[in-house]
Amino acid sequence: MSFSNISSSNKTWTFSLARTLMLMVPFDLLASLGMDIYLPALPGMRDYFSTSPLMVQLTLSLYMLMLGCGQLIFGPLSDRYGRRPMLLFGSLLFVLCSIGLTVVGSIEAFIFLRLCQAAGGSAALVATFATVRDVYGHKPESATLYALLGGMLAFVPALGPIIGSLLIGWFGWQSVFWSLAMAGTVAGVHALFCWPETNRSVSDMCIADAFVRVISSRAFLLYTLGFTVAMGSFFVYFSIAPDILMGRLGYSPFMFSLLFAMAAVVMIVVSRFAGSIAGKFGVSGTLRLGMVVMLSGALLMLLGNTLQLPDALVLLLPMMVISVGISITCSVCAAGALAEFKDIAGTGVALYYCLEAIQVCLLGTAAVTLFPTGSLWPLIVFSGCGSLAVMAFAAQSNKPRRV
Repeated sequence: MSFSNISSSNKTWTFSLARTLMLMVPFDLLASLGMDIYLPALPGMRDYFSTSPLMVQLTLSLYMLMLGCGQLIFGPLSDRYGRRPMLLFGSLLFVLCSIGLTVVGSIEAFIFLRLCQAAGGSAALVATFATVRDVYGHKPESATLYALLGGMLAFVPALGPIIGSLLIGWFGWQSVFWSLAMAGTVAGVHALFCWPETNRSVSDMCIADAFVRVISSRAFLLYTLGFTVAMGSFFVYFSIAPDILMGRLGYSPFMFSLLFAMAAVVMIVVSRFAGSIAGKFGVSGTLRLGMVVMLSGALLMLLGNTLQLPDALVLLLPMMVISVGISITCSVCAAGALAEFKDIAGTGVALYYCLEAIQVCLLGTAAVTLFPTGSLWPLIVFSGCGSLAVMAFAAQSNKPRRV
């Protein structure tokens, strides 16, 4: 019997929400931890391989690129061959490459294995979120799941480097990748025996046609833009907070991590009510509500900045409001974007997350670099203008089309 037949496709998804999270969260977190937990190891890597900072930087940037763009490959494959095979393949590849990274002797081999490791994480990610679409669709649980997964993922940039620095201090930089391998093995074995196939409508559509069908949908573009503004706001916050809290205000790295994590805590708390909010306002109404809350946070930050209130207060309190908006928005964006693509959910998921990642990287980086270091303006402008753009797009999309 092959591995793919264990817990066969005849089994339906009967897990509770808590059990579902136990299955899915590890794959959501591991791919991101592969980036953030590794950051404290960078100086040691340069010495170990006797290489340049540029080559070490490639181990980060190429990982991020593959993690996003790899989904464009594995999404359509999951539509054709199933979520379960892609998930198990991605998990196995991630684990094997993590182990390989502890024994390679050259920076070139290290970079190659980092690319393969990211490919494994990409396959597991797209299979996980396509499964959410397969199983929950427009059910209220989907809003809770997406909001919880987003909130937990927000913890990674704050806690990942702390975990990595502890591991490196105790056992050396190789322990980071051994830890990823062990965690990936546990998650993979759990999925091997428990994760059933959920793709009931295998697609034989040409990949190019599937991409065109998805990208031509106004609903897909609207909700992907909403997701971009939400996650991009967190990206900008992540980018400017260290300079403000540690650089200008002198907080220690540990205190910074605690303050930074407050936004993620808010997102997780709000996610507990995401299903009720979506049930009351509907998918489109919840998107508008999320944008209004984010715009309110940006305006509060603008007001505090104008009145020259204490920087920590002006950054953190409005960011709590923005975080509420992020959680509300993320709870429905995937459902809204993927609603039309039940037969090609993998392709839809791949484009959804890949386009979001590219837009966040380009627009978020532009917002951060256009203003002076340590300024609040990148977050004010990105969240404020972004939420207004989404609301304008939503209003335009709701207008009746002329025949």
